[in-house]
Amino acid sequence: MQKIKDNLNLFIVNLIFLIGIIISDVFYIIYGGLALKGFTSALFVVLGLINLICVAIRKTSKLKFAIWLFAGLFFAMLGDIVLNIHFISGAALFAIGHILFVVAYSNLHKFTLKDLLFGACIFVPSLLIITLVPIFNYGSVLMEIVCIIYALIISLMVGKAIGNFVKEKSTLNLIILIGSVLFFLSDFMLLFNVFSSISAVFGILCLALYYPAEFLLAHSILHTMEKTNDKE
Repeated sequence: MQKIKDNLNLFIVNLIFLIGIIISDVFYIIYGGLALKGFTSALFVVLGLINLICVAIRKTSKLKFAIWLFAGLFFAMLGDIVLNIHFISGAALFAIGHILFVVAYSNLHKFTLKDLLFGACIFVPSLLIITLVPIFNYGSVLMEIVCIIYALIISLMVGKAIGNFVKEKSTLNLIILIGSVLFFLSDFMLLFNVFSSISAVFGILCLALYYPAEFLLAHSILHTMEKTNDKE
């Protein structure tokens, strides 16, 4: 009975953070400001830390996943803040975050060729859009290469999330998949926002997708306490 009560309290905490993240996201969309952006990002990191501490106390078998995922959330926060100061540095921090997410997902199920193929199916059309769509102006070859490398890394992250869900259709893998896809779509909107002349609406869409994506990833840590099939 106590365990059920504790789980309910944790879900209430997660719900409160979700509401806070949405409200802060809306305020940032309207008013902007680096401090508000940093605060909104800090919310999903704090939530991730709370959930991590809870699952560590419960001694879940998926603790390594939770630790790597939290590390990814932390670098995502850094990337989100630094992106406004220096785009390439921010993109590099985000890329490190995505690599950490891949490591986290691989702690649930080993990385396989199928995961790589799923990633390739996402990366190839992304590459064609980045390099061939004429509305983009990157300003330099270096910036275009940065966007291509970043697209490769995030495509592998989403591909691994798809692979995990195909292998085991659990609540945990579903939340990770939705969060990863929203993250990808958010960055796709960012591409239009930063490098095209039709940026206004895409900037709003980017933010509207990004923070819910990060919430879902932070929230997924809580679901490591559920019983799932760990067989490979």
